[in-house]
Amino acid sequence: MNHLLQPILEFTVILPGTLLAYLPVKPYLKQNPRRLAAWMVPLLILICLTAGTVCCSLQLRTAPVLFCLLPCLIFLYHKTLMISMWKSGNIALAICAVFACVNNLSRVINTLLVTSRDLPENSLYFEPCTGLIYNLICILFVAAAWYPATHSVRTMIEDKNLAQTWYIFWILPLISIALNCFIVPKYSRAFYNSNILHSYIAIILFLFIILILFYAMFFLMADSLNRNAHLQQENQLLSMQRARYDTLRTAIEETRQARHDMRHHFLQLSSMADQGNLNKIKEYLSNAVDRIPSFDFHFCENQAADSVIGYYCTLTRNEGIPFRAQIHLPAQLAIDEMDLCLILSNLLENAFEASLKTDKSKQQITIMVYPPFDHLLLIQVENAFNGSIHQKNGIFQSSKRKADGIGIQSVRRIAEKNGGTAVFSCEDHIFTAKIMLRTVPQ
Repeated sequence: MNHLLQPILEFTVILPGTLLAYLPVKPYLKQNPRRLAAWMVPLLILICLTAGTVCCSLQLRTAPVLFCLLPCLIFLYHKTLMISMWKSGNIALAICAVFACVNNLSRVINTLLVTSRDLPENSLYFEPCTGLIYNLICILFVAAAWYPATHSVRTMIEDKNLAQTWYIFWILPLISIALNCFIVPKYSRAFYNSNILHSYIAIILFLFIILILFYAMFFLMADSLNRNAHLQQENQLLSMQRARYDTLRTAIEETRQARHDMRHHFLQLSSMADQGNLNKIKEYLSNAVDRIPSFDFHFCENQAADSVIGYYCTLTRNEGIPFRAQIHLPAQLAIDEMDLCLILSNLLENAFEASLKTDKSKQQITIMVYPPFDHLLLIQVENAFNGSIHQKNGIFQSSKRKADGIGIQSVRRIAEKNGGTAVFSCEDHIFTAKIMLRTVPQ
């Protein structure tokens, strides 16, 4: 029984490793966590039992079998998530690199627990006691990494500005895994040489420290890029507010001038009325009405949203694009104003750019923002477009390059982060975006 238990215990570290892999990506699961666990846990247990039984029956080492299983497990992991293969693959490799160090540390523990006389020359697996310690160390590591995984790592995953960094992150974990496999002696009895054992322990600790330092450096770099991205977003919103302020100031000045001229208009109309020239009065009134500035000073009580909508309203009117807005927002909102402004700016920017490519006779942009029920906020943007819109796996593709539409992806991510949904559709050359947000935490 012990011979069968030994390889199985070496495979069961897949369970804590999988749990750790899912901690930072919980918001990106394609299905409910309980439903995922209901079929994932039994499947992993079955894999561990089957792989352990095969290794025991054929007298195979666990490492080659595990290397054959890992690509399949990583692919399965990726398919349960709504993130790119680069991110999911790098997360899996990072965990494998740490657990490879733990595996080598367990070899040292196995040496300390088993004397050289009790150890067969062709020993393939850890002793049952060592296997339990191996699993315990992995579980303790998961517990220690719980908070960083659900906070720091999750922040890196949410950051859209790290695409290039994720492309090179896999290199050191892969090198670490390769080195941990390379330093394992061919024969287990080699560990009983004190010089080899001490050198082995030093190399393992060195690799582990280098790995942790690399992860820390990556986090600091990610945090710096994330801060810069937020600063750029804030600067963009400030630029919109500045443009909105300049437009309002110009409109206020025009209105003040029109009010100043009103007295002269009345004097002129009074003189025409005395002359009884009705046609001249009508002509004068028509000319005066055309000179009255037409500008919506105010869309809603919330200043941040008002600035974004006003900015794009000015852009569209400068291009002669019809713009209609029905906004019902209070001054204070129970959601992050930055998230709301990013949704509005992404949707309106896409609508504006699509309208520029549309025939003048068909151009139109409509935006509605209102709370249909308590604790819910609905955002709907419609715009006309020319040509066709391409989708791939339900994701709208960018019209600027051969890739997913970043703006729409960002809107969908923000909506899901706020407990809402994002639905996009196109019909009869009208593109519609419907965003539902929860205004209070779930």
